[in-house]
Amino acid sequence: MSAVLLAADQASSIVPLTILEHSAYDGWLEAQTDACKTWLQSCGYTGKGTQLIPAADGSASQALFVCDTLDNFFAAGDLSSQLPAGQYQIDNISDTDQLIAIAFAWGAGAYRFEKYKSNDKPQAQLVLTDSDALKISRDMVQAVSWTRDLINTPAGDMMPQHLAAATETIAEQFGASVTQVVGDDLLTENYPTIHAVGRASDHAPRLIDLRWGKSSDPKVTLVGKGVCFDSGGLDLKPAAAMRLMKKDMGGAAQVLGLAYLIMSQQLPVNLRVLIPAVENAVSANAFRPGDVITTRKGTTVEIDNTDAEGRLVLCDALTEAVNDKPEIMFDFATLTGACRVALGTELPGFFTNQMQLAGDLMQHGNKVTDPVWQLPLHKPYNDMLKSDVADMVNSVPGPFGGAITAALYLEHFVDDTPWVHFDVMAWNQRKLPGRPTGGEAMGIRAVFSYLQNRFNAE
Repeated sequence: MSAVLLAADQASSIVPLTILEHSAYDGWLEAQTDACKTWLQSCGYTGKGTQLIPAADGSASQALFVCDTLDNFFAAGDLSSQLPAGQYQIDNISDTDQLIAIAFAWGAGAYRFEKYKSNDKPQAQLVLTDSDALKISRDMVQAVSWTRDLINTPAGDMMPQHLAAATETIAEQFGASVTQVVGDDLLTENYPTIHAVGRASDHAPRLIDLRWGKSSDPKVTLVGKGVCFDSGGLDLKPAAAMRLMKKDMGGAAQVLGLAYLIMSQQLPVNLRVLIPAVENAVSANAFRPGDVITTRKGTTVEIDNTDAEGRLVLCDALTEAVNDKPEIMFDFATLTGACRVALGTELPGFFTNQMQLAGDLMQHGNKVTDPVWQLPLHKPYNDMLKSDVADMVNSVPGPFGGAITAALYLEHFVDDTPWVHFDVMAWNQRKLPGRPTGGEAMGIRAVFSYLQNRFNAE
């Protein structure tokens, strides 16, 4: 985490660290002393991974890390654990963007979720003399750590009221405002689908509304699915499918992490974040299959499946969001298993009504090693959302095209607003460099890179 990223005045005993791409290794090696060459040869080092080089007294005089390419933001993602505990400073790279990428990966890889179990094992620390690189990389690490912490926290400690408190904590840091519509006030204020999904829980449903920035700046709105636990409702999930449902508020965690990035970097936008926060529980007053709900937009929706609740809470929030006529709107949700089947767990899919924006997002995602992939809003599939008794159904029976039909359902509520819908896993199934297993930020750095390029350039 950011504690492993140090300013020069925080350092004491520094080991120089050389970071190279493999293609540059032979040239670097040729310039080294005979003693260094002999040491690397005796260690069997072949120009890949980490290696310490000793001084005459046996102490570490230098550390070396060689990777395939530094274009990968996570190339240095394991260095905080691969190097012995100590303080290291890169001696051969001065480019600020490269330093940011390395420092971010270093900090992201050092992440530990310690709310319930501490880990006192020391980690290697990276010293940065470039103050801009230090500030930006720390903010990026903090945004990702916030996102991971929220997702990793068990549902018992991350119900709608806790999610609201976390939002207020972030808002307070940057002078943002937060309001809430809670419980039966959702009906009074005309958020019927949020209320319907959350009313069976002892934890009152709510719509969390964060605002930040100047009203004269371009309006950017983020909407995040905040289903703090999803039992499936009366269409109860099997145990295996319910096991990780603490992460069903992963969309809310993504937009809070993205909001942290936007606010910490003082992006010149008028930011609004809307989080419909609920628990989809089972009780005598739970909404039922076959019920018809009139949404905030006025569209009537027949409930085909109570486990398709995410799109229900999102549709009222999206209807509210478009009232402000934002210049662009993003929603994030752990919405469908179908998207995971299509793209796997590590590649977030997205849908958009702006084709140029789709290409830009994928380019920015590749640039910062936060890849995202466009899926189609295939209009003929709208026929599958037809209902005999209401304007539409919330879920299409059958296994095919589920991510597309869910996105088409949401599109109905965004009118002609420029909009992107992310369907994300928000969870690492396996450990990768810089990305431990557990809750994960997916797509937020791609979106931030796009927003930064677009609005800082205006």
